[in-house]
Amino acid sequence: MSAARRLWGARGYAAVGTPEIAEAAGVTRGAMYHQFPDKAALFLAVVESVEADVMARLGEAVAASAATTPAAALRAAAENWLVVAEDPEVRQLVLLDAPNVLGWDGFRDVAQRYSLGMTEQLLSEAMRAGQLSHQPVRALAHVLIGALDEAAMVIATADDPEQTRADVSLVIQRLLDAMLTEG
Repeated sequence: MSAARRLWGARGYAAVGTPEIAEAAGVTRGAMYHQFPDKAALFLAVVESVEADVMARLGEAVAASAATTPAAALRAAAENWLVVAEDPEVRQLVLLDAPNVLGWDGFRDVAQRYSLGMTEQLLSEAMRAGQLSHQPVRALAHVLIGALDEAAMVIATADDPEQTRADVSLVIQRLLDAMLTEG
């Protein structure tokens, strides 16, 4: 799986076939197909691995931030998602290839399995602290994840990613300003 992640992360899903992955991994195609029934199944496992790493990185970033309130932690998580999404491997595998290879529903399922829990937790903590008005947490989490994922995709496909990132970051912060009462 690490060979597939490295190759697809560098060149994209369509540019790398299973023979090259098997060779890079030092296994036969038969051995690879024993673990993964097809290229798409291997890709799903790779994307899930990347998503798990992304969530770990976000958790570490929030813990290392100066956030002392739930609202500040939510802001740190949102801003750090935009930073993590610029990682070339995350950009290629999660933002560019996953929606196409897994289909929209498959991509959404994976993304939400990994991000929904953390997002709901941060929103719930902000509500309990009085920094966010009480509302349906799951619905709000879905809307916020949708906005953040779209923001990352806009940056990933921009002609001028640096300026686009600055613009998108400003919009996300203003969105959070409108939602949060502090932090």
